[in-house]
Amino acid sequence: MPLIIAVLGILLLFLLIAKFKLNAFISFIIVCLFVGIFQGMELGNLVQSIQRGIGNTLGFLVLILGLGAMLGKLVADSGAAQQITTQLVAKFGVKHVQWAMVVTGFIVGIPMFYSVGFVILIPLVFTVAFSTGLPLLYVGLPMLTSLSVTHGYLPPHPAPTAIAAMFNADIGKTLMYGLIVAVPAIIVAGPLFARTLKKIEAKPLKEFYNAEPIPEEELPSTAVSILTALSPIIFIGVGIAAEQFLEEGTLRNILAFIGNPVIALLISVLIAIYSLGLAKGKEMSTIMDSLSASVSSITMILLIIAGAGALKEVLIDSQVSDYIADSLKGSSISPLVLAWLIATAIRVSVGSATVAGLTAAGIVLPLASGTGTSPELMVLAIGSGSLMLSHVNDTGFWMFKEYFNLSVKETLSSWTVMETLVGIMGLLGVLAINSII
Repeated sequence: MPLIIAVLGILLLFLLIAKFKLNAFISFIIVCLFVGIFQGMELGNLVQSIQRGIGNTLGFLVLILGLGAMLGKLVADSGAAQQITTQLVAKFGVKHVQWAMVVTGFIVGIPMFYSVGFVILIPLVFTVAFSTGLPLLYVGLPMLTSLSVTHGYLPPHPAPTAIAAMFNADIGKTLMYGLIVAVPAIIVAGPLFARTLKKIEAKPLKEFYNAEPIPEEELPSTAVSILTALSPIIFIGVGIAAEQFLEEGTLRNILAFIGNPVIALLISVLIAIYSLGLAKGKEMSTIMDSLSASVSSITMILLIIAGAGALKEVLIDSQVSDYIADSLKGSSISPLVLAWLIATAIRVSVGSATVAGLTAAGIVLPLASGTGTSPELMVLAIGSGSLMLSHVNDTGFWMFKEYFNLSVKETLSSWTVMETLVGIMGLLGVLAINSII
């Protein structure tokens, strides 16, 4: 019965979001009540479980996502993203322009939410394609692959960070494994796959192509742009290295503290306020207004993640998760593959990668501790599955279609295949790392 209730709860979530277009946060809370009541939870305990799930989830993530949004906004508004793209294309040359776009998408994608990075970089893709005479998808798809992979695999992005928190996975180790898995996934789904799409003639919509770039003299330098955008990764990497290679002592503790994701992002935002704001002559009040706008833009993302955290807590407190874990313990399927399959199924049904990842995490949470599987690899397996088979119920699908002026069929044969390649390569990378460690 607990398994049936869980399945019905997930189906209800699908219906509320996909069929009735109800807000995802409200849908999660309704499903929490459905699962808890039919599992026989006392009503007072059910409400407390929902509150506890929301509190435990947001307690860590508000800091990460808030600071990440601020850094992304500063990188975008200052023209740092534009500078990174311009200089990398100049350095790589026309022959290797795909790799310039891959690196651009990766650098900009680390601190920036997918939709924001998409909108910021698309005019630059159009400009590069026009100036080089290369096909639009040949230039643009590698960059979007990088953005997608950083969104699905790597902290400090919402879903992987939230899932890591659920599994008590080490953020630094998740990031390290994620980078290893990300590189081959990007290469296969980006530059290599894009070379097979020469028959699809994408055309930029006029209103997007005419987006005015920031004048060159107002842009921050290339070094400042890249170092500021990558500063969270640099600080987190320093912390990982300190914990791995330094003996216990004051220096190790200080460097590990700096490498904590929250502290790394805080320091990065402070650096960006100066390097991309004050140093360029901007008023502090203007910079702060920009930061306020960045946080307001992620409010709904936070609520959706909070709702998923509440569902996770209800599944645990009502003992549904324990029942599912016990049922699956005898299964011959690897927990990593199982997590990937569940995330894939939810992604196909709901469309949202974030909702798919968080919901799948709540379902398979007990498997990590029950089977001894690496929690960091479980995060990456779920993240990979959550990117699979993007189609008409995914907002990313429609953004790609409209910006590149494609038909639905052309979008399915380009965007959907790219996302699926990313998901498959992610699983293969996770299984490869698991066989080594």
